[in-house]
Amino acid sequence: MSQLGRRKFLLYGSTGILASLLLKGCGAGGGDTAADADGAASEDGIKVGILHSLSGTMAISETTVVDAEMMAINEINAAGGVLGRQIIPIKED
Repeated sequence: MSQLGRRKFLLYGSTGILASLLLKGCGAGGGDTAADADGAASEDGIKVGILHSLSGTMAISETTVVDAEMMAINEINAAGGVLGRQIIPIKED
């Protein structure tokens, strides 16, 4: 198996994350909820969990993945967010 370079790894990782975020936003077109009715949820940002090993032996390989995810989130937020709402990353170890 050929070795995947760092640049391609970051490219594929951020592309996959961006695609999953876009598909997640497209799939939630159901009816109104109680939060939508009073407008409370539409004012907040969209919380996205980032769960990777940031300490220990796996931190070496996981740090670049977190960086790629944060880069994708920052690019999306700079472009206006998702449906006008900013993405709020929540990082956990």
